[in-house]
Amino acid sequence: MPSPSGRLKARTPADSRGCYFPVETVPDVKLGRRGFTLLEILVTLALIALLSAVLISGSSRLLSDQPSTPADIFRKALTESRQYAVEKNLEVRLSFDPKEKAFKATTDDGVRSYPVNTGGDVNIDFVAAQKGGSAILIGGVAVDTQTLPFVTFFPEGTCSPFRVQFRIDGGVSSMAIDPWTCAPVLESTKTPP
Repeated sequence: MPSPSGRLKARTPADSRGCYFPVETVPDVKLGRRGFTLLEILVTLALIALLSAVLISGSSRLLSDQPSTPADIFRKALTESRQYAVEKNLEVRLSFDPKEKAFKATTDDGVRSYPVNTGGDVNIDFVAAQKGGSAILIGGVAVDTQTLPFVTFFPEGTCSPFRVQFRIDGGVSSMAIDPWTCAPVLESTKTPP
């Protein structure tokens, strides 16, 4: 039977006695198709940011705990020796002890050790700054023979001119050091014409 508003009334089911009882009307909303609120989205983004920050800091700690190469340890010893010489106004002598496999920075105040922890055969020499002046050819590789017992870092921030030669498990590499800045010299990869 049509209602005054023009809509059909829903019939109410009859109970066991045949009486009809009213049915509650449900609003016209589809349950299960609800969206996210702004607060839920912001909380989710905050949790993602927090988790990513924890993961990034944890992974950087893992990467920094990786064993360093002998060249990395040498650069650290080089930088700290020069800095100590300038700050304390002292001469610092840096040498490599092959028995202990460690760089030793010696001053009047004491000795600081920089161990080179590699499993292989390591020998590191300091050689005069002239390239090829005292080198011999071993297995197709030029190896310097005249070594310096130590290099000196001076209070004004300079150092004695030298190159460092790394012999690790049969491979040989060298690095030239600028005596004015005590920094590794970048060598050109171009060959002259």
